[in-house]
Amino acid sequence: MIEKYVFGKIFIDRHSYTSDLIIVDDQVFEKWWRKKGHELCVADIELFVDQYKPTRLIVGTGKFGRMKILPETISYLNSLQLELDAHKTQQAFLIYNHFAKAERPMGAFHLTC
Repeated sequence: MIEKYVFGKIFIDRHSYTSDLIIVDDQVFEKWWRKKGHELCVADIELFVDQYKPTRLIVGTGKFGRMKILPETISYLNSLQLELDAHKTQQAFLIYNHFAKAERPMGAFHLTC
């Protein structure tokens, strides 16, 4: 469970992380890099989606919402009938916690701007 988020840092199960990360099946994959820092493209998430088959993708777009989800990424998720929730990271982590109680969400969190 995600306990707290502040600019540049997120706290998960009593550990703090300072790099962007993905959470799926109670596993944290830190130091998640995207092809372009403030864009989410298919290649950034495809391996995780294919391997873990989450029920939905929750994206934290940063403190100020600067990370954008490319139209091709939205089309990819739609083709898989995978729900997408994208919000500023402060709200996204709360949504992730809500769905983690009853579903298999995947969270992709940008921690800075």
